[in-house]
Amino acid sequence: QVQLVESGGSMVQTGGSLRLSCAASGFSITTYDMSWVRQAPGKEPEWVGSINIGGRTTYYAKTMEGRITITRDDAKNTGWLQMDGLKPEDTALYYCARGGRSYFSPYDIWRDYRGQGTQVTVSS
Repeated sequence: QVQLVESGGSMVQTGGSLRLSCAASGFSITTYDMSWVRQAPGKEPEWVGSINIGGRTTYYAKTMEGRITITRDDAKNTGWLQMDGLKPEDTALYYCARGGRSYFSPYDIWRDYRGQGTQVTVSS
C-alpha cells in the first residue's frame, strides 16, 4: 500500500523556519520525482516545488524561490522541505506527493498519491 506521511508542521512566527518531512512506504521513491503542494484555507492548491529522480535538480515556485530547499534521501525513502523566512501567507496545509510538477499541472493527478498533509501556521 502506497503511503506518504508528512510531519514537521507547526506554528511559527514570521521569519521563522521549518523542516517538513515526507516518509514514503509501500513503494521506493528511487524511481519517482517527488513534489510538495500546499493549500491555504479557501484557496486552490499551489505547487511549491519538486525534486527529480536522483535529487540533482530541483524546481521551485517563484513565490517561494530563495526561501525553500527540497531534498531527498532515497536510502531512507524520505524527502524534506526546508522553509526559511516564513511569512503569514505561507500558512497552509502542506502535502508531499509522488510525481513531478506535471502531476500537478497540467495533469492534476497529484492527489492520487499524496499524504494527509502537515499544517504550517505563520503568525505575524
